Amino acid sequence: MTQEATRRPELRVGVVGLGWMGQVHARAMTRLLHHYPDAPLRPRLVAVAEPVDDERTRRAVDALGFEHVHTDWQSLVERADLDVVCVTGPNFIHRDVAVAAAQAGKHLWVEKPAGRDASETAEIVAAVEAAGVQAAAGFNYRNVPAVELAKELVASGRIGRVEHSTVRFLADYSADPDAALSWRFRTATSGTGVLGDLVSHAADLLRHVVADVEELVVDRATFIAQRREAVAGAMHYEKGAGALGDVENEDYVSALLRLADGSRAVLESSRVAVGEQNRYGLEVHGTEGSLSWDFRRMNELQVSTRGADGAYLNAFSTTRYATPGDGELGVFQPGANNPMGFDDLKVVEARRLVESIATGKPVGATVHDALSAARVVDAMITSSDEKKWVRL
Repeated sequence: MTQEATRRPELRVGVVGLGWMGQVHARAMTRLLHHYPDAPLRPRLVAVAEPVDDERTRRAVDALGFEHVHTDWQSLVERADLDVVCVTGPNFIHRDVAVAAAQAGKHLWVEKPAGRDASETAEIVAAVEAAGVQAAAGFNYRNVPAVELAKELVASGRIGRVEHSTVRFLADYSADPDAALSWRFRTATSGTGVLGDLVSHAADLLRHVVADVEELVVDRATFIAQRREAVAGAMHYEKGAGALGDVENEDYVSALLRLADGSRAVLESSRVAVGEQNRYGLEVHGTEGSLSWDFRRMNELQVSTRGADGAYLNAFSTTRYATPGDGELGVFQPGANNPMGFDDLKVVEARRLVESIATGKPVGATVHDALSAARVVDAMITSSDEKKWVRL
């Protein structure tokens, strides 16, 4: 080990929940110095809390190198040898874990939705502010280099004044009507359905690239009204085996939005869209051009501008590949069209959290951004229930 590495302070990490996202967080921390050798802190995976003791969990603990395993999150948060806690368990524990960790003086990395609603998210924000800790939120799509480029093009006026945008987050992870009635479909455990899971991402992406939402009107629907009860520990994509029970939250949302810059937007999201695997994207149309980004081609941005003769008709469109000068691509790849992947976006989040902790100044998406998204989601529920435009 070099002298520089031994001098660099450790960042002692605890992870609550070792499902897919918990493992993504853990991998991001272990990869931090691979991509950011100048990072001010050196992460160390100290402890994980996971109530399910099965072969999958044991393999993950061994592969990731956690030093200690807890079956309850409370004992992990109480540890004196942790600096930061990653909150990646089911939605219904997010508020309790995050508030307790902040009150214990620990920094946070909280997956969205931070709380089941805006009031729970506000409790997290209040605890973070009272404790003076840093708290990142898991809005990874804003870290895509092509998205950062889109933000720059909009802010610079390259496509003129924004007139209208479309943001779609469509997925098929709940399209199977025989999939189990897991915690994701219950109001008490998940809060909302696709609103918290995907629309929170969509709202943050639109806000990050274009502008805040000021007013909205929304329709939502539950297309698969009942599912069979899950066996213990079953995930939402596994088959149900018990009695039929009611799905308590929404499968689908469509919305008309008025943004703070005066532009308009359409938002659509579904968790039951057959044939749509992570079709997450954003289109922005301005007076001088347009741009379009699709997560399935994450490293590309479609850009359309007026022709060389200044004509509005038949304006051409080009594919702009992200290059090492765009966002964080150069940290991961040496040239254009060498693609980054989903896990890389979480390494970027980890880097920004570590910088926030080292400097005491927020960098990247925070729980305050999560609260902004949660307020949009709450307003969407009000609009749908009361069948009216709602002003935020």
